[in-house]
Amino acid sequence: MRGQSYVDYDIDRIMTFVIPEKYIQESFLASTGPGGQNVNKVATACQLRVNIFALRLAPDVYRRLRIMAGSKITDQGELIITARKYRSQQANRDDARMRAQQIIAEAHIRPVRRVATKPSRAAKAKRVDGKKSRATIKKNRGKVRME
Repeated sequence: MRGQSYVDYDIDRIMTFVIPEKYIQESFLASTGPGGQNVNKVATACQLRVNIFALRLAPDVYRRLRIMAGSKITDQGELIITARKYRSQQANRDDARMRAQQIIAEAHIRPVRRVATKPSRAAKAKRVDGKKSRATIKKNRGKVRME
């Protein structure tokens, strides 16, 4: 496992946005789940806190980040990511950093504005013709009457 990346994220989606170290706080806590006695002895889960206000994000980026992160952002402007997916402390640390970087990078992506369009007259006529033909097919499905 040495030399390999622990995290399985799409690196292309994460822009070159890097969170400065001075805005990151890490603490390690006892993880939950399987792992035998090691779970009870070693603090492998990582709780990462990023000061969002200190990053000086643009207002629209900050707004998108608040929506995307939801309850992961506190009222004091801290993004809290808890990683306990892996059994080693370093792997969980890398996972938490990557997730925080990914969510902030995705908040920088401005959504594409939808341009409202209208269907053409021919498209409307084609739709109505299709509806009429389906109506006649369904109408002819009734019981056969002998007259």
